[in-house]
Amino acid sequence: MLGLPDGITACLFDMDGVVTRTAVVHNAAWKEMFDDFLHQWSAKTGTPFVPFDPVHDYEEYVDGKPRMEGTRSFLESRAITLPEGSEDDPPGAPTIWGLSNKKNDLILEVLKRDGVEVYAGSRQYIDAVRAAGLHTAIVSSSANTTAVLDAGGVADLFDVKVDAVVAKERGLHGKPAPDTFLEAARMLGVSASQATVFEDALAGVAAGRAGDFGFVVGVDRVGQAAELRAHGADVVVQDLGDLL
Repeated sequence: MLGLPDGITACLFDMDGVVTRTAVVHNAAWKEMFDDFLHQWSAKTGTPFVPFDPVHDYEEYVDGKPRMEGTRSFLESRAITLPEGSEDDPPGAPTIWGLSNKKNDLILEVLKRDGVEVYAGSRQYIDAVRAAGLHTAIVSSSANTTAVLDAGGVADLFDVKVDAVVAKERGLHGKPAPDTFLEAARMLGVSASQATVFEDALAGVAAGRAGDFGFVVGVDRVGQAAELRAHGADVVVQDLGDLL
């Protein structure tokens, strides 16, 4: 009925792109932030301006990762080194913190203005999971998880939440490390082998595989089924409703 192996008692869901249709918003925010910075960098260094690629760069360097790690990863891909800065750096300052803060501000503006869409198939699937008596967790790299879930009206669908705030408090490494998924399983009182990871990001799928979880479901929203399988997905679906 749920498309899961026997023995699975918990479902660990990524948020952006799996439960909520926020990937496109994140992508746009990353592009606006990085392109603004890259224009300034080009003028300062005399190097050609090469814009942020919303497909390759997004999927390869930032999708599914904590904001700071996404910023750092993309800049490294361009051989750009910036100081780390500090958490109170103004948005857009030429530091890892400053650029990350600007990206966060852009996301919050859109959430406040437009709300967030929940995938109908995901809502249907999570309702079925809960009706079957399985535990549920949301596991997100976002620091805005609570705001997104509240905006989508789905906060009550999850027994536990592990997000960027929890990860920072508990010293957990972000995806592709399995730490946040393992912490969610621990909080639910289940072993990794009893839990299924649901992810749309390559880094998230890799985290599920690295944690030796019982099952890893890749959710293909952007035509990267082969890549999701290569990173460790046991099965790939276009929508969670396909599993029912």
